[in-house]
Amino acid sequence: MSEQTSAKSKSADLRVEDFDYDLPEELIAQEPPAERGSSRMLVMDRATGAFRDDSFFRFGEHLRRGDLLVLNDSRVIPARLYAHRTLVRDREKPTGRIEVMLVEPAGDNRWRALVRPGRKVAIGERLVFPAPNGDIALEADVLERGQFGERLLEFAPAKDSTADFFAVLDSIGHTPLPPYIHRDDADADRDRYQTVFARERGSVAAPTAGLHFTPAVLEQLSSKGIEITCVTLHVGLGTFAPLRVELVDQVHLHSERYTIGAAAAEAINRAIAENRRIVAVGTTVVRTLEAAALAAGEGPIKPHSAATNIFIFPGFQFRIVGALLTNFHLSQSSLLMLVSAFAGPERANFDRTGLDRVLSAYKHAIHERYRFFSYGDCMFIA
Repeated sequence: MSEQTSAKSKSADLRVEDFDYDLPEELIAQEPPAERGSSRMLVMDRATGAFRDDSFFRFGEHLRRGDLLVLNDSRVIPARLYAHRTLVRDREKPTGRIEVMLVEPAGDNRWRALVRPGRKVAIGERLVFPAPNGDIALEADVLERGQFGERLLEFAPAKDSTADFFAVLDSIGHTPLPPYIHRDDADADRDRYQTVFARERGSVAAPTAGLHFTPAVLEQLSSKGIEITCVTLHVGLGTFAPLRVELVDQVHLHSERYTIGAAAAEAINRAIAENRRIVAVGTTVVRTLEAAALAAGEGPIKPHSAATNIFIFPGFQFRIVGALLTNFHLSQSSLLMLVSAFAGPERANFDRTGLDRVLSAYKHAIHERYRFFSYGDCMFIA
């Protein structure tokens, strides 16, 4: 049984549009808060669905000694690039500008990417990526064409360049801000669209629940007796792809790569054995931990790397995660479905309770002018 089907429940009538809500455009955060960690936080009681307003700087007051806090240490790469096309028959004559969003590596020098405008980029063409001084920094051949602007690209350094691929990305790439942020990326985004604990390079979108933390907050939590560990899930195409089906049962997510190291596996297994609460920072951590639990069966979590397409929606039975810090998510998104699943009763049978609770909490957040999405405020469910 695949991970996609493992979350299936009695939800044949649950529709993607059921996860819809109206959000005023002005509540979509276009900039990070003035100070990292100064966000508002809506706190929900998972047992009752009751919620109240709070602030992230009091996050530690909602944790207790012995909790295991799990972070995603994936590092965002400057994945948005700009290129020109050159036809196979006339490689020396570049055409108009093409936006290329790297999504995930696909083998040696190969990347899956989204290109725009996609209709203009055909198999066999070569894309050239200029440096700020006008020199060609990278070149890529288009090997395959997929749906909705997807392409498989094979990169080669420019003939006069010996620089490492990621070093070139750092020099020519742009911070991959989400499409609902209606501005060009700025120098400040290189820092603010990155968690302070980011380490493992590979995401094309930030694990945004982690953006609220500062070194001081992490130190405060440690001094309180909160254990902290990291897993890695590289955020990929699933972040950008809308759900193009009507029924929730028909949703299939793109796979994303994750790693649980030896130290994290040991910490997770020890917390489970000692009946201590595991607090996930973000939906990426939830997906990593629950995918690992499915892979482990009845055994302990083992150190490993894998890809997961786990889809969590109301009716899913959580085996590891006991509390969740998360941002506010887009209407009709798989992430909103995951949060709705977690906010519901702790049983495997389908129930709309979690969805109703979350939509009620979101309605309150909109009324109280919370800031939404990546650079916005957060929500703690425990």
